[in-house]
Amino acid sequence: MCGIVGIVGKSNVNQALYDGLTVLQHRGQDAAGIVTSHDGRLFLRKDNGLVRDVFHQRHMQRLVGHMGIGHVRYPTAGSSSSAEAQPFYVNSPYGITLAHNGNLTNVEQLAKEIYESDLRHVNTNSDSEVLLNVFAHELAQRGKLQPTEEDVFAAVSQVHQRCIGGYAVVAMITGYGIVGFRDPNGIRPIVFGQRHTDEGVEYMIASESVALDVLGFTLIRDLAPGEAVYITEDGKLSTRQCASNPHLSPCIFEHVYLARPDSIIDGVSVYKARLRMGEKLADKILRERPEHDIDVVIPIPDTSRTSALELANHLGVKFREGFVKNRYIGRTFIMPGQAARKKSVRQKLNAIELEFRGKNVMLVDDSIVRGTTCKQIIQMAREAGAKNVYFCSAAPAVRYPNVYGIDMPSAHELIAHNRSTEEVAELIGADWLVYQDLPDLIEAVGGGKIKIEHFDCAVFDGKYITGDVDECYLNKIEQARNDVSKVKSQAVSAIIDLYND
Repeated sequence: MCGIVGIVGKSNVNQALYDGLTVLQHRGQDAAGIVTSHDGRLFLRKDNGLVRDVFHQRHMQRLVGHMGIGHVRYPTAGSSSSAEAQPFYVNSPYGITLAHNGNLTNVEQLAKEIYESDLRHVNTNSDSEVLLNVFAHELAQRGKLQPTEEDVFAAVSQVHQRCIGGYAVVAMITGYGIVGFRDPNGIRPIVFGQRHTDEGVEYMIASESVALDVLGFTLIRDLAPGEAVYITEDGKLSTRQCASNPHLSPCIFEHVYLARPDSIIDGVSVYKARLRMGEKLADKILRERPEHDIDVVIPIPDTSRTSALELANHLGVKFREGFVKNRYIGRTFIMPGQAARKKSVRQKLNAIELEFRGKNVMLVDDSIVRGTTCKQIIQMAREAGAKNVYFCSAAPAVRYPNVYGIDMPSAHELIAHNRSTEEVAELIGADWLVYQDLPDLIEAVGGGKIKIEHFDCAVFDGKYITGDVDECYLNKIEQARNDVSKVKSQAVSAIIDLYND
C-alpha cells in the first residue's frame, strides 16, 4: 500500500504535490518523494520519513517546474531502506521517473529478463524499479526521438503483457508528459481529475479521490482496469485501453481499512460502504445473539468508527467514544516489526474509564490481522472496569497473505490462520467475537448504486485472481520476510547492546 500523485499544471506544482502527498499520508509513512521537470531537467527529493519531515523549505524551493509526480511509501517486503524511496529514475529513453502502488508477483522472472534480454541494471530490491525498467525498455523499442501518445500507450500495452500483479502507476517522461496506468484487474486504485485556473486547465492523477478534492480538482473518473491516461506537458489529455482482457477486481481491503472514508473508489463511496458493513454486522449479531446484553458500542479509532456507528444504530444501543487517540503515532497495522506495534498501542490509545466501568462493551475494529493490537485494547478495556468485553470485526477473518501490495506476506503471522472464531476470541481475550461474513462484505461494498461483481478477496478466501500464486510463491515471500525480520532484530539488539555498554 502506497500513495501516488502526478500533476501537470500551468505553474510550479511543488506545493500541490506536497499537499497531495500529505492527504495520502495514511497510505504510507515509511518514505516520501517528489520529482519535478523544468526545461528538460529533473529535480528530485526523496528520503525516509513522513512528508513533513522529508521536505523542508530548501527542498521545496529546488523542486521547480509545472509537471511532477510524488509518492508516499509503505514497505511491502519489510524493507525500510531509503534507497527504495520513490520515485525511481532511468535516463534512457528520454529520462523517465516512476512511482508505483502495488506489487508484482512475477518480479523474479522480470528482473532476469531485464538483465539478460533488455540489458538493463536494477539497483534495488524494489519491484517498482523493475516495473520502471520494463516500461522504459518498451518505450525505447519504439525507436522515436520524440515519443507520441501512440508510443506511450503501446509501451503500456507491453507492460501489461509482461507484468503480473497489482499495480497503479504514475510515470513522468521528461519534457513530454505524465502517464498513469492500472493493472488489467484493477486491483489497486487510481483516479484522475482536472481544475480550471486563469492560465488554463490543470490535471491531476492520484491514488484516491480525496487528494483531488482537497486541492480543488474535480474528479473525472477512475482509470479502468488496463487503461492508461497520458497528459502532455502542454495539457493535452488522452486515454486508451491498453489491456487485451481487462476485468475489474478491485482490492476489497481498500474499503475495509486502507482508504480514507471520504474517498470514492471505482464509483463506490468508502464511507457508505463502511456504513453498510455496520448494518450487516448488526444483522448477524441479532441472528446469532438475539438476547445479547451489549450496553455500549465503542469503536477502535479511526477506521472502524463509521461501521461502529451504524452497528450501534441498528442494535439500538448507545454509541460512545471510549478511546482517546494520540494523533502523532502512526498506523500500527503498517508499522514494521511486532515489537514496534506492541509498544505503540499503549502510546496511541488511552481508555476513558467512565465509558467502560461496569458495562458490557462491544468493541468494533475494521479487521483483525495479527491480533496484537486488539488483544492489548481488550486488556485496556478490562483494566478500565468493563464487565464483559465483546469484539466485532467489520471484515471477515484474515486467513491468507496478501501479495498485491499489502504487508501481510506470512500466513503464520495471521491470528485467524487455521483457527476457529472461538480460538481467536480466546487468544485475544474477548468474551465472544463476531466476524463479518464475506458475502455480506461483498454486498456492503459492491451492492450500492455502482455494482461491482468481483473483488480481490484473497486475504479472506485465499483465491488469488492473477492465477500465478501458489504454495511455492507464498513460501518464498514468507522466507524473505523472515530473513528481513532477522536482520532487523539483530540490528535492534546491537543498538541496545551498544547503549547498555
